[in-house]
Amino acid sequence: MGLLKVGVPQPWEKSKKNLTYVRQAGVRQFLSQYKKVKDLQGDELLWGDEIEYGIFHVDKDQKEIRLSLRAKEIMELLKEKEESHQHHVEGCNWVPEYGAWMIEATPRRPYSGYAIDLLRVERNMRLRRRRLLTALKEDEIAPTVATFPLLGALGDDGTVPSTNVGGPRTMSEYIGDDIINPHPRFGTLTENIRSRRGEKVNIRVPLFRDVNTPEYKDYPPAKGVDGCCGSDSLQVWKYGMGDLSMEKYGRNYVIVGCSDSSKDDMFNDKDGLVTLKKWLVDVQREGCRGLYYRSAPNVIVPDADWPRNGDVVVGSEIPDIPGWIRLQNGYYLPIASEDGKVTFLKQVSTSVHSSNTEKRTLGSTTPMFRPRVETVGTVEVGNGVALASLLEEKLTLGPPAISENGSMRLSSSVGAESKKENVRPAIHMDAMAFGMGCCCLQITFQAKDMDESRFMYDQLAVVAPIMMALTASTPILRGRIADTDCRWGVISESVDDRTPAERGRSSEIHEQEELAGKGKRRIYKSRYDCISTYIYQGIHQNGDVMENRVLNMYNDIPVPIDEESYQLLRESGVDPALSQHIAHLFIRDPLVIFDGAVEELDDETQTEHFESIQSTNWQSVRWKPPPPRNDPNDPHIGWRTEFRSMELQLTDFENAAFTVFIVLLTRTILTFDLNLYIPISRVDANMQRAHSRNAAAKGKFFFRRHMAPLEEGDDGYGVKYTSMFARVASLAEMSSAIPPSSSDEIDDNGVSEQRRKAPVAPGSDEENSYEEMTMKEIMTGKSDYFPGLIPLVRAYLDYINCDDVAHKKITKYLDFIEQRATGALITPATWMRKFVRSHPAYKGDSVVSHEIAYDLMVACKEIGEGVRHEKELLGDFYIDPISTSGAYDVKLEGRKVKNDDLFQLLRRYTHRQSFSCKSKSSCDGSKNTSSHEGM
Repeated sequence: MGLLKVGVPQPWEKSKKNLTYVRQAGVRQFLSQYKKVKDLQGDELLWGDEIEYGIFHVDKDQKEIRLSLRAKEIMELLKEKEESHQHHVEGCNWVPEYGAWMIEATPRRPYSGYAIDLLRVERNMRLRRRRLLTALKEDEIAPTVATFPLLGALGDDGTVPSTNVGGPRTMSEYIGDDIINPHPRFGTLTENIRSRRGEKVNIRVPLFRDVNTPEYKDYPPAKGVDGCCGSDSLQVWKYGMGDLSMEKYGRNYVIVGCSDSSKDDMFNDKDGLVTLKKWLVDVQREGCRGLYYRSAPNVIVPDADWPRNGDVVVGSEIPDIPGWIRLQNGYYLPIASEDGKVTFLKQVSTSVHSSNTEKRTLGSTTPMFRPRVETVGTVEVGNGVALASLLEEKLTLGPPAISENGSMRLSSSVGAESKKENVRPAIHMDAMAFGMGCCCLQITFQAKDMDESRFMYDQLAVVAPIMMALTASTPILRGRIADTDCRWGVISESVDDRTPAERGRSSEIHEQEELAGKGKRRIYKSRYDCISTYIYQGIHQNGDVMENRVLNMYNDIPVPIDEESYQLLRESGVDPALSQHIAHLFIRDPLVIFDGAVEELDDETQTEHFESIQSTNWQSVRWKPPPPRNDPNDPHIGWRTEFRSMELQLTDFENAAFTVFIVLLTRTILTFDLNLYIPISRVDANMQRAHSRNAAAKGKFFFRRHMAPLEEGDDGYGVKYTSMFARVASLAEMSSAIPPSSSDEIDDNGVSEQRRKAPVAPGSDEENSYEEMTMKEIMTGKSDYFPGLIPLVRAYLDYINCDDVAHKKITKYLDFIEQRATGALITPATWMRKFVRSHPAYKGDSVVSHEIAYDLMVACKEIGEGVRHEKELLGDFYIDPISTSGAYDVKLEGRKVKNDDLFQLLRRYTHRQSFSCKSKSSCDGSKNTSSHEGM
């Protein structure tokens, strides 16, 4: 879990005087390392996975289960055994995690970029489970579950050994400080998050409504399926946005939304006005076709792909610099000329889209690919046509209106239909442990160079919510059934250290000079959330000039940055997209500062201050620069991308299947030059939707229609664009379905012509490049224009001529994932909820009792160890049983054994004839024969 360092952490009040220095030094350290490694090329694919385990104490007689706080002891034992088995090629690496009951494990040796290594994944996961079992006591279990279902529900009796609720670190009403890992970083993180925030964290998750749930007693009867507003649409929990409902309804309620609302994906923090503005580029000067980007006000960037007349850009005005807007891609544009006589930008409605012919060749629309004549889309520029209602209309989301019956309506000045949202009973939690006590599955990839790592960062960010929904496994929190399926929002709220002002509580703005942004800069997300900006800039050679391709259309949400850091990064030669990313990270304060490790660090050779910020920005994807190599013996580590959203599965087969799929998907995207980009606002919407109950089977997610360049044709009515995949679907020859390649399509960096056009594919207006799809459609395909991710991966395996052994195993993984995606198999979250609701002791009240939790966790253990098969979960995919046998190599010992031990061993075999006669006669006969033969 991030940067672990041995030392004495500073208390929050002491560390505050060092916050500014650490932030500034962190940027300097990044720049120093960046300059050394930015040109690294040619690294091979190396990768690995991380699995986190929780250890539970079981009382078989009482049918009770508690946390076992022996993680440190168990980890030390496992590490000691690992050291004595270094001779073995396959091994495990054990590291501490946040909870005193948690351990993280990774393969000791990274996986390579060869297909055969995909077979190592499940073997190594099974080895980790087997070795962990050897360190457990008879009354301990370690099922691979996302969270302990009774965490915070048992008071002082929730752990072994027992711990008291509360303490100076958490000040929790539900859990005690002693359940936190004793490493000083974890307790300090907990306390400092609370201290910086100015209050305890406030986690509220919608409570599942069952027939006897007491909190719903006064609610009207549910209509049909208990979805949002009594309909079958999915209920959306908008985590991280609950301040208003807290103030109005208290901690036991939360406001939820509907997945069919046009506003469920809008950026709405439930308070004040959040204004995103669209600007029409319209330079009314003869001969001018558009505007150059500026890296800073008045600093022209001539080598960037600049916006033309007719483009619509998204940005915000700069309060301190009138007449300028800052775009969400990190660049700046002037609103007018310096003398104010020539207007460059005009503010327009959010329904207006680009109309210039040059950009009309970008992207895609519907399968028919014709402009929608009913929209307000076409804007004449440069000819004096009045813009009328299009001008000055802003995307403004005001505070929600609360009706007399307690429902909430989203209002918008753009005139969209208001949607009712419900006030629901909530499961309340108040400490970091409820989030960071969750276990998950993560994967880290080494890319060939910085460019590839950034490209994969963007692509995987789009996939992150989809894979989280598909792996959902967190339906129980604090002893209650939740109306959500995933852990992500719980963790997000558990580490939300934003001050009231940073969360948008305008009535509570108090400047704190030591904090980043003085503690009052508006920050729209927790430290743990989806990414806020794409970072890839496709590059291509144009003569002797490198042209940066920065696309504003996808970065469509506010991205607060530290302006000083941004300017320093730009002045040091870092491109705008990456500068924005780093400057966005550094709007946060470091949470743990160690004595003797502040100004004492060398910014030219160390990156500890950078990592203290980087490692506590827990985003859905993490971009990781190479660490310093200050010694020739230090290992070479390249540019990496970490995929962080997936939920932990019950079996190693499932965890391996999803791990292998993500690895193959990255290779497929790179090899086939695929493009998954959608606006970040849609990614955020998908992450909210992914939490919904049974989202994998019933939900819809925004996804890109066309992942490959489109082909132009004529159907007799004018130009029509079709997917290149349509020719495959219509049984055309495979060779003709894929455009022929030639050597001049690949530049010196190995970037194809298709990639140089990324992240847009030729086709039509980009604003229609995505649509809502079901999980089945995303994974298996839709119509003739979207082949689906799984068929693409299968095609990739054929393309690389994957060997038969690996192909057979991978096919099983893909078949399993396909069945999960189509609903033939259910998610662990759905299975757990059904298990609880069908348990004989369940009372229909959404309460998970000790007995139910015990039976559930034992069942999860048995499923993971292959001694119990659940058809709904695994179908015809059976798990080979796992035991401690074979966990370690057995040495042929030569040491002398004690007599007592020898006798005990021999007693096992004294029933054998060689040691005992079955009858006296046989014994006598044996003696006589022996005697006779001896004569």
